[in-house]
Amino acid sequence: MEVFKESYALITKFVTSALHYIREGEVESFIKLLVSAYREGRKVLVIGAGRSGLVGRAFAMRLMHLGFHVYVLGETIVPALNPKDIVIAISGSGRTKLVVTAAEVAKSVGAYVASLTTYPDSPLGKVSDLIIQIPGRSKVSAEDDYNVRQLVGIYEPLAPLGTLFEVTALVFLDSVISELMRLLGKTEDDLKKMHANIEI
Repeated sequence: MEVFKESYALITKFVTSALHYIREGEVESFIKLLVSAYREGRKVLVIGAGRSGLVGRAFAMRLMHLGFHVYVLGETIVPALNPKDIVIAISGSGRTKLVVTAAEVAKSVGAYVASLTTYPDSPLGKVSDLIIQIPGRSKVSAEDDYNVRQLVGIYEPLAPLGTLFEVTALVFLDSVISELMRLLGKTEDDLKKMHANIEI
């Protein structure tokens, strides 16, 4: 249990510390983008692979609860994107091929690409209209990991692969939902009305 407790404490410390590195301007632009998409009835498509994809699905679910027209890449019900629709691409490394390729295709049809990544100079960053830089370790970048370890002293056994990015991205996106609730005048009861009522 010693490693468990150490890992738990350090991961939560990292998430808290990460708030100081997330740029307010990027957050404000992201929230404004989502508010305008909601008010104008534009579609939002969430893209991610692996655990980042699971984080994206959790965010998409909450956007649906808020009344957004939201979809997740890979589902059979994803409609065609139109110009000015929003794509939210999630990749810590910014080099996940599926995510980068999908973002490039989205751009080619005129969609607006907002990305969550640790590396703004990555291929994903270069194709994005808006980058929200989320601190974290990349599972593929040993060189940049040094700077992240210096932030709170987390080493691989305590937060393997992309754990720091994924957990931080989840907390970031859930916090965005809370701000959207305020701006859109939504209550928890409003979200409950949109929650699945056919469950096994």
